[in-house]
Amino acid sequence: KGEESATSKNPEEIVLELSRQKAEEIQSLIPDSTDYLIIGADTVVSLEGNVLGKPADEKDAEKTLAMLSGKVHQVYTGVALLEGERTNRFHCVTDVEFSPLTEEEIRWYLSTGEPFDKAGAYGIQGYGARFIRGVREDFFNVMGLPVNELYRQIMQFTK
Repeated sequence: KGEESATSKNPEEIVLELSRQKAEEIQSLIPDSTDYLIIGADTVVSLEGNVLGKPADEKDAEKTLAMLSGKVHQVYTGVALLEGERTNRFHCVTDVEFSPLTEEEIRWYLSTGEPFDKAGAYGIQGYGARFIRGVREDFFNVMGLPVNELYRQIMQFTK
């Protein structure tokens, strides 16, 4: 896996760009890739206009979780579909509300190791689920793949 990087600071543009880069990287590795539908996806968390990616270290994860505590943030996932020369890209946005977190809860969560490879320093499908007060729109988008919209887009793309 190569290192993707985005040139934009806009969460929508970031996920669209990174998902395209991932799909194109896979496409370049497959002989006769025109015979395959390749799907690339990337997810970022945005709080009050600031994009929060994967934390750099424990201090960064702690700071991110403290910022999310008691607030609603947005999760953006971009998806790129490639089939030969044909492409389609789309994104989905989901609002996620965190319960207020104590310092003890944050320290405990950090000790699980879960926050370190996740955008926004949490995994909704793991231990982090206990901190989520609510989700508006697609739950699976928060996990990194908006399954319903992907299905709809593939049905249109392959017609």
